[in-house]
Amino acid sequence: MLLCRAAVNGNAYMDERDLRGLIGQVKGGRLSRRAFVQRMVAFGLTAPMAGLMLAGNGVAMAADIRAGYKPTKAGGGGVLKLLWWQAPTLINPHFAIGTKDQDASRIFYEPLAAWDADGNLVPVLAASIPSKENGALAADGRSVVWTLKPGVTWHDGKPLTADDLVFTWDYARDPATAAVTAGSYKDCKVEKVDDLSVRVLFDKPTPYWCDAFVGIVGMVLPKHLFGPYSGAKSRDAPQNLAPVGTGPYRFVEFRPGDIVRGERNPDYHLPNRPYFDTIEMKGGGDAVSAARAVLQTGEYDYAWNMLIEDEVLKRLETGGKGRVDVVYGGKLEFLLLNATDPNVEVDGERASVTTKHPAFSDPKVCQAMNLLVDRKSIQTYIYGRTGKPTANTVNGPERFVSKNTSFAFDPAKANALLDEAGWKKGSDGIRAKDGKKLKLLFQTSINAPRQKTQAIIKQAAAKAGIEIELKSVTGSVFFSSDPANPDTCTHFYADMEMYAYSMTQADPAIWLLMYASWEVAQKANKWQGRNVVRWRNAAYDKAYNAAQSELDPVKRAALLITCNDLAVSENVLPLIHRAEVSAVGATLTAPRSGWDNDLSFLPDWYREA
Repeated sequence: MLLCRAAVNGNAYMDERDLRGLIGQVKGGRLSRRAFVQRMVAFGLTAPMAGLMLAGNGVAMAADIRAGYKPTKAGGGGVLKLLWWQAPTLINPHFAIGTKDQDASRIFYEPLAAWDADGNLVPVLAASIPSKENGALAADGRSVVWTLKPGVTWHDGKPLTADDLVFTWDYARDPATAAVTAGSYKDCKVEKVDDLSVRVLFDKPTPYWCDAFVGIVGMVLPKHLFGPYSGAKSRDAPQNLAPVGTGPYRFVEFRPGDIVRGERNPDYHLPNRPYFDTIEMKGGGDAVSAARAVLQTGEYDYAWNMLIEDEVLKRLETGGKGRVDVVYGGKLEFLLLNATDPNVEVDGERASVTTKHPAFSDPKVCQAMNLLVDRKSIQTYIYGRTGKPTANTVNGPERFVSKNTSFAFDPAKANALLDEAGWKKGSDGIRAKDGKKLKLLFQTSINAPRQKTQAIIKQAAAKAGIEIELKSVTGSVFFSSDPANPDTCTHFYADMEMYAYSMTQADPAIWLLMYASWEVAQKANKWQGRNVVRWRNAAYDKAYNAAQSELDPVKRAALLITCNDLAVSENVLPLIHRAEVSAVGATLTAPRSGWDNDLSFLPDWYREA
């Protein structure tokens, strides 16, 4: 039974009877879909979860977001100029570590469905969204049938078929492929029903059935091109740098770390789309120059990820050439404390899981570092309206947000904890233990708010006898998917590192894989595992696995909250719940979603006259 804290019919809780009553009103047309979603959000659910509840009870999905699209023909819009100050380094969505590579991939590749801004599933390559009503969603929650739109072709003219879906599943789940999306595919089975349909089978009832093939992790690959390069040969595929997809634009040029170019796909499967004739995704530079290029000079139409002080953004908006668009989703700026020793090499591998960090293997030291982070100052002086301080790695849906955690800035208590842990201050003021100084390397990507955050943390740490060396890495390098690059965030050859990541599903289970022991990023998986901090905890694994088979939503939420609490008690320090902030040209209509990536509705972008 689902219980939500809210006043419904004079009661303190909303029970299953109330919920079914509301769903019945939507079915009968007495309550609008939007009103239902708004009520569910108020009761602590996300909009995507509310949409799934309706779909699972036979209520058709909402009207397609594309109904608001105005152009009456494809093409004629000239060039669409996008600015990503972290440049993409490859264009394979299943190897995309950072959003820059995911977004570059979304220009050319597509999933079966996407999440819109209201949290509704919208069909992309699928003919429709599965539901119990249309017979595609099994009543026992153990299978779902997806059917492709007929007539969709790859950019080379080959037809899109169910064989491509089966291949994508097999490709992503194969450990030898080392796909970052493996977690979304390894626990299901995909079988071909006919040329346009597949059945996704689960070994247990699965309420969240729309992970594989949906959104950021769901982009489909062409079997006829990637087939020879699956498994151990996956990194050798020419299409990793020259994509052939089904998307609105066909590949023209890619210079890694610089620019991606595409041209309008004349055979695109949606009418009157795309509006623009060509697309350019320029990479490099920094967030401030990117914002200026849209908001002040109008040189570009769109700039991604405005990780800039709010004061600067407001000043740039006065240029009149564009606007700042703020969308809250599941993005978190966090600080990771390496659980392994980056200065020791074992069998040719640094930061091996067989080692322990000399300081951060002690929870007291991790807790002390947490007390040296002044989150309120970081929010007040850097993020403003674009971020909120947080003590949780999971910041939504509300029923998954822990009430057991808190944050505080308390250097005195941090000093006391370090004393208890045996780290004593020397004559130089720097703590030491067993002859080793407490000197830490703190790395992040080059970006003004991150460098200012580094400075705030370094200053506080110094007062506690911790010496911190700051390292800043170019974004295109730090977030690179290159397994040979030692400066990537996944290699994590430092003591501390900071960056942001987005929870793009309406359920935190995929997000929480970041701390599961079997997801450790290491040499064996080409540093493609989700668990970059390399923290391992048996109690965490037990709670996570229990949640994956728990059908009671209240018990499941409690288990996932336990996972959150365990992670943030040691090596994971959440900092800021960040909004997705972009700069948009004054005449550009660019629908986007906080539950998907920035270019999830790229076919629907156009310029007002």
